[in-house]
Amino acid sequence: MTTASALRLTQFAHGGGCACKIPPGELEDMVRDLVGEGSESLLVGLDAGDDAAAVRIEGDIAVLATADFFTPVVDDAYDWGRIAAANALSDVYAMGGRPVVAVNLLGWPRDTLPVELAREVLRGGLDIGREAGCPVAGGHSIDDPEPKYGMAVTGVADARRLLRNDAARAGQPISLTKPLGVGVLNNRHKATGEVFEHAIASMAALNAAASRAALDAGIEAATDVTGFGLLGHLYKMARASGVTAVVDAAAVPYLEGARESLAAGFVPGGSRRNLDWVRPSLSASVDDDELVLLADAQTSGGLLLAGEVPGAPVIGEFVPRGDAVLVVR
Repeated sequence: MTTASALRLTQFAHGGGCACKIPPGELEDMVRDLVGEGSESLLVGLDAGDDAAAVRIEGDIAVLATADFFTPVVDDAYDWGRIAAANALSDVYAMGGRPVVAVNLLGWPRDTLPVELAREVLRGGLDIGREAGCPVAGGHSIDDPEPKYGMAVTGVADARRLLRNDAARAGQPISLTKPLGVGVLNNRHKATGEVFEHAIASMAALNAAASRAALDAGIEAATDVTGFGLLGHLYKMARASGVTAVVDAAAVPYLEGARESLAAGFVPGGSRRNLDWVRPSLSASVDDDELVLLADAQTSGGLLLAGEVPGAPVIGEFVPRGDAVLVVR
């Protein structure tokens, strides 16, 4: 008889983590006719591809609303819960907000996976909620052929200090608060069963401190790096802001083992789709291997900032819009 501890959750899903997102080009086509809907109280909607919706409710108080869920990115149920929760909360931090309540979103194959594993997933999410000071109160579950978990999160922010996708300006540096590489490492984990504790630690780490540092530094433009990769999210920010983003490839930090995993062929399909999406707007003097890493589909990645904060490497700069939206050197 197979025990719960011997089951590999990643084998019960076709994709993993944010790499299972609908490709960015397809998603934009899907929601194109929905852009612009709203009212005077809607401060941020779909228009610029921001991380959460923002609505002014009274004076300078804005409520932020977001939801995020995905299939297993690691085999350990508790760690998957922690990662998925940190990823969902990140959308609020990326907007300069503070999460105030979250509810669970769970899809579970009842006839395939034991309920004790679902309990561990939810426990992981609850523990991250406690760490963030954000109550996790109930939620919704369905019987699903593939396991899926995440959260819908409500946050609050100062309506005057929102971090937005369309507020980057020429002359500002580009900073990144977490190293890249979890996409290729997670793909390797799914294929081989190898466990990368440093990747798990990175994905489960909250972006709360980075968000506070960005606000303290007076930064106005930010996003988090998730399923569309660094290049995909940077492209959306530069396009919305009317500038060109220039990336110094040598300055971008990577997790240990990421390059080796790429060389061994452990590349998520989502990473290549990300690169294909931005390529028409990209000018690069580095090889495709480097570009694939820069486009690697991240799960619960760091914040991408138009400005500098302590401890975060500067990986490039925004310049006046040129022939390309992205330049990689």
